[in-house]
Amino acid sequence: MNHAMDRRTFLRIATLVAAACLLPGACLAGDPEPGAGGFTLWQLASQTPSQMMGYVLRTAGGKVMVIDGGTTGDAPYLRGLLGTLGNHVDAWFLSHAHSDHFDAVTAILNDPAGISIDRMYGSLPPEAWIEKHEPSELGPAQAFNRAVKQSGREVLELTPGQTLRLDNLQIEILGIRNPEITTGSAINNSSVVMRVTGHDKAILFTGDLGAEGGRKLVQSPYRPRLRADYVQMAHHGQNGVDEEFYRAVAPRYCLWPTPRWLWDNDNGGGKGSGPWRTLEVRAWMDKHPIARHYVAADGPQRIDF
Repeated sequence: MNHAMDRRTFLRIATLVAAACLLPGACLAGDPEPGAGGFTLWQLASQTPSQMMGYVLRTAGGKVMVIDGGTTGDAPYLRGLLGTLGNHVDAWFLSHAHSDHFDAVTAILNDPAGISIDRMYGSLPPEAWIEKHEPSELGPAQAFNRAVKQSGREVLELTPGQTLRLDNLQIEILGIRNPEITTGSAINNSSVVMRVTGHDKAILFTGDLGAEGGRKLVQSPYRPRLRADYVQMAHHGQNGVDEEFYRAVAPRYCLWPTPRWLWDNDNGGGKGSGPWRTLEVRAWMDKHPIARHYVAADGPQRIDF
């Protein structure tokens, strides 16, 4: 069997597996089927041992929006899901320049295999800034930038206070890159923060925002806009924004792009044996009236609004 046939077979299998998540109840279903003006959100799960983040949204009118996508190893599953949704992305948002968030996009840009993308958005730092403040991430950033250029596309720069619409969805940009914050994880602190609102529910996406970037937002005029029904837990739910940020959001539901080992802070020695802060953040959220936690460790999940 030749390699081309092997690849086609692999992508076909990925499409069939991802298609299961189109059906309510096939993934861990959330709220009831969307009515007029509703939308659907898929929280993707790691297809490799690495942490990752990827979200896909479909509007009531069939428009598709993607946030990040994950690692190179997550690209086949993402391709499969996008295939079941028509192989067309109307808007693709990049939260920040880390490989576990945008390497899947790099892979798809280099080999679209039928996937078309209308617009890409982000607020990514220049390569020179990355080389100075987080040189280990320069290679993936260069690969992404090459893929964007070779595809003939551009990443449209986001601005704070900007509002975009995709059918019935309103997308408010609350935070962009913070080049002045170079403590902690410099790139994480340059995560895009955006509030996505449908007919009656709002989701706050934070990327991998750190404590410093979170404090900047809490102290900004955009603090009232942080409030949301759902919050994507920053930096996979550990060592991200601080507790005050989550108090400002006051969520009822938490989205955790978090694999099992990170959810349990398990470095191989059992729950609590690792250096990560996930258990501490889980304790923070236990103080809130959280109705449900959607954890990527449990697999891909579909939520209908």
